[in-house]
Amino acid sequence: MNIGKEIAVLKHMTVTELRARYAEVFGEETRSHHKDFLVKHIAWRLQSWAEDDLSERARARAAELANDADIRMSPPRRTVRLEGQPVAIGTLRISADKRLPMAGTVLTREYKGRTVIVTILPNGLEYEGKVYRSLSAVAKAVTGTHWNGYHFFNLLKGGDDDA
Repeated sequence: MNIGKEIAVLKHMTVTELRARYAEVFGEETRSHHKDFLVKHIAWRLQSWAEDDLSERARARAAELANDADIRMSPPRRTVRLEGQPVAIGTLRISADKRLPMAGTVLTREYKGRTVIVTILPNGLEYEGKVYRSLSAVAKAVTGTHWNGYHFFNLLKGGDDDA
């Protein structure tokens, strides 16, 4: 295998071809669509195969870095999904708002023939198994368009029905 020629070929490949080559050499798909990233990583893998392993210098540096690394002494915190993104439990913060009922309250609303059920949590709002940061985010998940969450759930300022 001529590494120089292989790397030269990589530089002329399309991103789709590079993604396929990445899967071939790493044995897994990549989420990257960045051409330079893909070229560099595939080239690195090809070079490591050609050398049959890491050089002694690289091994020494890796050992040095591993000795200096902070070691996790506790397992990672459990995560929940926030608007489609994973968030560690305990890191989600919502500001206290007089219009928002206390934790444990269940809000219901009929929308287009179905019942929307939202549970107020100490650190967010749960709707259909996902935790959201705001009522507006829940309203958007329900309707697909932006809504004022307090208006959508009829939670008027200070709990008054006159406002």
